[in-house]
Amino acid sequence: MPDVTTALAPRACDAAAGVLAVIDLQQRLGDAMPSKVLNRVILNAVLLARTAGLLGLPVLHTEQYPKGLGATIANVAQALPAGTAMIEKTVFSCAGAPAFMAALEASGRRQVVLAGMEAHICVLQTALDLAAAGYEVLVVEDAVCSRRLENYQNALDRLRQCGVQVVSAESVVFEWMRDATHPHFKTIQGLLR
Repeated sequence: MPDVTTALAPRACDAAAGVLAVIDLQQRLGDAMPSKVLNRVILNAVLLARTAGLLGLPVLHTEQYPKGLGATIANVAQALPAGTAMIEKTVFSCAGAPAFMAALEASGRRQVVLAGMEAHICVLQTALDLAAAGYEVLVVEDAVCSRRLENYQNALDRLRQCGVQVVSAESVVFEWMRDATHPHFKTIQGLLR
């Protein structure tokens, strides 16, 4: 039987190794999404961003051509940890934005949790490119969306076929904490209500 390294084996989310990337959750782009779906994505992106801030995870935040697609949705922008820089881009894959890759490399972390829009374009391309570059990538299925359900479903199918883990927001935050005795457990539990 071949020897399998643990670096290639899927593993749980690790707060000490993780980075959260919030991709293109912008108002004008959000206006094109089904409202019920967008509300779910915003709720879970806020949960992830606030939890990352409490636990000290680096957060990378992008906006796709903000001149045309507008600024980040207010609730999400307010949830980002203080000092989180916005990275403006026109490329679809965040891996094609030098500022994004420089910030990711500077973090020294190799596990990247992705949330944002659209699942079948910027999120998918970012996930595939980061995985190809040797990062462990996890896409939060209830914190990503597309204008059309079939594009969202196709994106998640493709990600799974390519070995990218597809997870839920609650799974991520509980894996980051690991234990109910975590000092931020009660605060984070309050964010789930």
